[in-house]
Amino acid sequence: MLLKMVVSMGLALASALACAQGGPAIKLALIEGLSGANANGGEAVYRNILWAVERVNARGGVRLGGGSVAPLALERYDSKGQTEEALSSLRAAIDSGARVVLQGNSSATASALVDAINKHNEREPGKRVVFLNYSAVDPALTNEKCSFWHFRFDAHSDMRMAALMEVLREDRNVKSVYLIGQDYSFGQAVLREARRQLTAQRPDISVVGDELHPMLRVKDFLPYAQKIKSSGAQAVITGNFSADLTLLVKAAKDAGFEGKFYTFYGNALGAPAALGEAGLGKVLAVADWLPNVPGAASEAFYKSFRVRFPRPEDDYVHMRMQLMVEALAQAIESAAKASPAGAGTPDALAFALEMERARVSLGGQNGAMRATDHQFQQALVVGQMERQGAPGVRFDVEGSGYGFKVIKTLSAAQAEQGTSCKMVRPL
Repeated sequence: MLLKMVVSMGLALASALACAQGGPAIKLALIEGLSGANANGGEAVYRNILWAVERVNARGGVRLGGGSVAPLALERYDSKGQTEEALSSLRAAIDSGARVVLQGNSSATASALVDAINKHNEREPGKRVVFLNYSAVDPALTNEKCSFWHFRFDAHSDMRMAALMEVLREDRNVKSVYLIGQDYSFGQAVLREARRQLTAQRPDISVVGDELHPMLRVKDFLPYAQKIKSSGAQAVITGNFSADLTLLVKAAKDAGFEGKFYTFYGNALGAPAALGEAGLGKVLAVADWLPNVPGAASEAFYKSFRVRFPRPEDDYVHMRMQLMVEALAQAIESAAKASPAGAGTPDALAFALEMERARVSLGGQNGAMRATDHQFQQALVVGQMERQGAPGVRFDVEGSGYGFKVIKTLSAAQAEQGTSCKMVRPL
């Protein structure tokens, strides 16, 4: 009830701003699993995007042609973690006037949304929609399934894996690994790429296990953890997220597994607290940014997020989501400059064309959209779990007492990969 009140107040504020500033609010439709097994991940996304929207509105909103401005209005649509619910939410969002859709916490759902938006935009060019993706990292989405209307702001799973491999390549103590992931497009892609990159960079490492499990349906990971321990693996590579990650690492701890975890998402949502002391120096995570990235601007950025969301359980900030909203505001403003005076908010095609050229900076971080495939290019970092207060670990995670020390940084140029995208552009 309280959350609904906060959302209603936010929408009311946006409407009030619109009246005061002379332009209708620009609706952003967040379609995400806000209930169900990954609700904590969905709510973390909402907090991040809400904060980014508030920042844009605090400086007056988005500047349009003729001197008018318009606020951004973030609307929530709960997909319950189900693709069909997400598609229903997409239809409702379009009917409500939203022309920007945001989603990310499932590559399978993202793929379905891309297909639906492609068809909608062809069928109804007067109501075209742009899709901003902040977390769906299946490489296909900016390769063979690339779409002009889709923009990804997270590094895809092959890019993330390459960053982890930069660390694993130098860890000569690891001679055997266990691969485990969720049984859907993203999880399959992670394990496939792990095998490929291990063969290329560490052919001396033996893969002693390669296993997929149902996504967000396993309640007891102890049998998996026992197999991992019995295999003799010295490290685990996984793309698991949400409960599938926290339950896995808890079970591994209970089973007495003492190896390392090379993860995509081991830096929050309960994982550090679940591992506790057993994770020190053993859990690694790749990200576009971490709270302990050195620099005064980065530190100020993180502190300002914690002022806005002070509860320890809300401590999961994503730099890429902030850059995404900044890129959107920039693209709309750039498109508006080229529009006739008084034309109002540019249509989706106009600001999508500007989004292709977006270059944004915030908190000491920066990135640029690549027009070829609409894959955002940014630096990546790998962090290692350590006790708060250790060198390089000023900030902990979620009040756990454990944080992530940055041990490897890849520039945007180093993280960049090629693409097989053959973009079909609107006439």
